Amino acid sequence: MSAKNANLSGELKKYFGFSTFKGQQEQIIENLLDGKDIFVLMPTGGGKSLCYQLPALISEGTAIVVSPLIALMKNQVDAVNGLSPDDGVAHVLNSSLNKTQTKQVFDDIKNGKTKLLYVAPESLIKEDYLDFLKEVKISFFAIDEAHCISEWGHDFRPEYRNLKLIIDKIADVPVIALTATATPKVQDDIQKTLGMVNALIFKESFNRPNLYYEVRPKINVDKEIVKFINQNKGKSGIVYCLSRRKVEEFAQLLQVNGINALPYHAGLDQKMRVANQDKFLMEEVDVIVATIAFGMGIDKPDVRFVIHYDFPKSLESYYQETGRAGRDGGEGHCLAFYDPKDIEKLEKFLAQKPVSEREIGLQLLNEVVGYAETSMSRRQYILHYFGENFDPVNGEGAKMCDNSSNPPKLKDATDDLKKVLELIRDTGEKFKAKDLISVIAGKETAVSKSYKLEQSSYFGFGKEEKDNHWKTILRQATVQNFLQKDIEMYGVLKIVQKGRLVLNGKLEHSFLIAEDKEFDLTQAKAESDQTQQQSGSGLDRNLFALLKDLRKKVAKNHGIPPYTVFMDPSLEDMTVQYPITIEEITKIYGVGEGKAKKYGKEFADFISKYVEDNNIERTQDMVLKQVANKSSHKVFIIQSTDKKIDLEDIARAKNLSMDELLKEMESIVYQGTKINIDYYIEDNFDEDIVDGFMEFMTESESDSMKVLLDEFGDELSDEEVRMLRIKFISDVAN
Repeated sequence: MSAKNANLSGELKKYFGFSTFKGQQEQIIENLLDGKDIFVLMPTGGGKSLCYQLPALISEGTAIVVSPLIALMKNQVDAVNGLSPDDGVAHVLNSSLNKTQTKQVFDDIKNGKTKLLYVAPESLIKEDYLDFLKEVKISFFAIDEAHCISEWGHDFRPEYRNLKLIIDKIADVPVIALTATATPKVQDDIQKTLGMVNALIFKESFNRPNLYYEVRPKINVDKEIVKFINQNKGKSGIVYCLSRRKVEEFAQLLQVNGINALPYHAGLDQKMRVANQDKFLMEEVDVIVATIAFGMGIDKPDVRFVIHYDFPKSLESYYQETGRAGRDGGEGHCLAFYDPKDIEKLEKFLAQKPVSEREIGLQLLNEVVGYAETSMSRRQYILHYFGENFDPVNGEGAKMCDNSSNPPKLKDATDDLKKVLELIRDTGEKFKAKDLISVIAGKETAVSKSYKLEQSSYFGFGKEEKDNHWKTILRQATVQNFLQKDIEMYGVLKIVQKGRLVLNGKLEHSFLIAEDKEFDLTQAKAESDQTQQQSGSGLDRNLFALLKDLRKKVAKNHGIPPYTVFMDPSLEDMTVQYPITIEEITKIYGVGEGKAKKYGKEFADFISKYVEDNNIERTQDMVLKQVANKSSHKVFIIQSTDKKIDLEDIARAKNLSMDELLKEMESIVYQGTKINIDYYIEDNFDEDIVDGFMEFMTESESDSMKVLLDEFGDELSDEEVRMLRIKFISDVAN
């Protein structure tokens, strides 16, 4: 073996065409060839696969590579076979093979042709595979994506836990475990589970200095992303979403806005997935919108941005996904959109899991929130999570994050934290954040009444500050481990040891919160709208007033109330987008083709003249075109009402609540399409009330629920008022 070691550089040149090794690759390979167990921690793009591919190619026998994804195996097998003039140097062995293909694999291994055999852990436990592999020469085992072994890893696979037993049954050979993401806890877990506590550890720095990390509040997120991609025209990028449905919807939205994008998720059939992935690799498409199923082992060096539409469930996922940007050392912008409500949804989802899984999931989520809301260097935060120190002033890439290039102002909130902890302690640690904030702000709620909290001395003690100040304190106290959220108790906050230090006056450091990292989306939305107005693309108040006058005139000509022509939000959108054709009017919020054809021309002509008279530059590239809402149940609802099917049955058929069904119906009629629900109203409503309601609507200046409930709230429920309003809009306006 030593002769081989001496000639490693020559073998590298022969097989891979490289003159020199990268980082610690040569030492790793030498030690593996010397029969030692190896643990490799190397960030995405660091050259992990070469650490087992080269030694396998130059060793006697076959190396078994355990890998979690069939698509990933296929990529690697193709890549390795491309390195050699002979076929069969690398093979996959899994459930996708038929008998003939499996026999071919076995024959190639027996004949000494196959140097790398890629298997899924599930395949290794098959009796016939096991019996065969025991009889042939195995050079070593490589466990790729080794974090899958650990329950603390972001991609835990239970079948990985038994690998040690299976390996021992097959052969007594060295093991190399490799991962691109592992915290010290995960690393320890992997080594224990694989029985390689004494393995040599090779750890490359997790710092990717060329990546720029940025977190924005999740406001106007569709528009923000379209704008960002347009500013980076022609560059390759990935947008990650948590659900398959969102992937499909958002890929369509990008397409209708002129962006060359395709979806990728595990629900697409294999053929389409492979085709979409290949188009991205071959640069026939600029952007892939994907769930986390995309990217494992994707070797595209020039991905220039990675956007997280939804925040991931763990920092390891986030690190691995952002790690797909800038692998060539060039530009890589990592932009994530954060909304605390998304985290609450993930917590609710975790509440249904077994206790151990739930606790792990909750701790991982807490780290994610900490990262999103931190005021420190984001790079420092990530590297600390992976057990690495980083100097946020002089470290490589120190300025490459939003917090470092534009530092937030910090304020000391230790006194406020102490008051909050005293409130939690004295009320018996049995309330959620929302209820505690109501008490602090002095707002009466059903909870405060039933526990007589308005009589407490704490009631209203913090009403001078905005609610969001207290939300931030509670969130940061949870992230910084003063409090813990008990999701089994629906998110009740409990004080932990660090919190008790504060109560006993023994806290060593001040509790600092960032002034401008308060993720209050309502406040941020208002600021965003204000910025838009200042930049000329916000609400044009003057035009809005003129459009309301025009709406009155159009309504009068048609003998209908103004609000049935276009809703206020539609007029507001017109003042932002300045549509000057009927086609552009159809892209306005809440306007369907029917309404655009019926009333759109007068509005388009009026706006066109206004734009010309006032020298307004239309930012047409930012008119966000909406996808026709195929995911809604529009056609089904119209057909069902035509057949006079009971509304409850329509809702049940599509698994909707009555509230959701009415929302869909409101959207349909307000966009200008008729729905006939007279049959339902005749069966369920008093005729006089219906007549009175229709008369009132005709005279009314407004169709708002508040106005209607003030008038009819004693006789009709909210749902009934909404049904009659749907009938009116459908009959009169459409």
